[in-house]
Amino acid sequence: MLVDIIMPKMGESITEGTIIEWRKKIGDNVEKDEIFLEIGTDKVDSEIPASVSGILVEILAEPNDVVDVGKVIGRINTDTKAAIEIPVQDRNEPIVPTETEASQMEKPVRKSTEKKLTGKRKSFFTPVVMKIAQEKNIPIAELDTIQGTGRGGRVTKKDLLAYLDDRSEPVPSSKLSMSDNIEEMEYMRKKIANHMRSSLDTAAHVHVMTEVDMTTIVDYVTAKEESFSSGEGFSLTYTPFIVTAVVKAIQRFPLMNCSLEGGNIVHKKNINIGMAVSIEDGLMVPVIEKCEEANFLGLCRRVRDITVRTRDKKLSPDELQGSTFSISNFGVFNVTMGTPIINQPNVGILGVGAIKKRPIVIETEAGDTIGIRSMMILTLGFDHQLIDGAGGSQFIDTVRKELETMNLERLF
Repeated sequence: MLVDIIMPKMGESITEGTIIEWRKKIGDNVEKDEIFLEIGTDKVDSEIPASVSGILVEILAEPNDVVDVGKVIGRINTDTKAAIEIPVQDRNEPIVPTETEASQMEKPVRKSTEKKLTGKRKSFFTPVVMKIAQEKNIPIAELDTIQGTGRGGRVTKKDLLAYLDDRSEPVPSSKLSMSDNIEEMEYMRKKIANHMRSSLDTAAHVHVMTEVDMTTIVDYVTAKEESFSSGEGFSLTYTPFIVTAVVKAIQRFPLMNCSLEGGNIVHKKNINIGMAVSIEDGLMVPVIEKCEEANFLGLCRRVRDITVRTRDKKLSPDELQGSTFSISNFGVFNVTMGTPIINQPNVGILGVGAIKKRPIVIETEAGDTIGIRSMMILTLGFDHQLIDGAGGSQFIDTVRKELETMNLERLF
């Protein structure tokens, strides 16, 4: 029986998906619940398991094709005996007399296909890998020598790109001129580019910055690091402190938790913080919902959980939607400051710089002194269509005060 493979619905607002990679080719056996297809949306990439066991007999959508949800993209034949003959029929073999069929079948490759294969192929290569190999003039024989990390030792796109990076080719002295290399943007990079461009076209971006003395929090994290790690199984980071300060600032300035829809201001009931997380192929912004209802330890656990699952690609599409305010911590890359782009439909985003020790003038009743303090620069990007400069300045200053005066002894 033929079973249709349809483009699945990956979330409530998802209407289409892009074929990233078929991990099986026509004629391959597919087991139930085996990952055989990878699909991407504007929210997340997902590995799709087979709903039935059988043989993949038809592929109707190729890699990079954009397909509407619910449309048929392939077919699996659950009757494996009937399906075995299908790949043979697709080879365009010439009709031969019945008495010579056996001898014809013993021939390894017909002459008409030898030129096309250009050598014996030991492995199946995806269209993406074949496309790159063609662009880089890599023969099949060389592809067969690459150690694959994919399922069953299959060479993946990452394997091939890593191989190209490691391979050193001497430049012939006769070809000293260099030409531009043009390649298509990755699927996720296209989505990020479109989202960022749309935000710049939608919001009137304004940025304000301030310095924060993080010395007290740094000392507290250092003192609690060992006991916290032994009790929770992961390290205490600065992110939950920043989220806590942001939540309190939003509660004082709720306009920062709104969004614009046409000429209307949408006041959000809950504070849902979007956390920008860097991954290997780009950036994702998973959402921590209802932060105002969580205590400090709860925020620590949720920040850890959402970060790990994002990098392990275990998020659901719904976890990438519904943010009301975003935080981008580029300080983890040792960057002091930046001007982040607002994550639509939010009206505000907080950029967090690296914490660095610097000599600072300390004002006391006895007079001014100079001391070494752990300082951090915060950047607030906000939409000037809704937030005035005074409101943005007051908001970021409130975040600063919350961080510098936080009652650390009552966190747990």
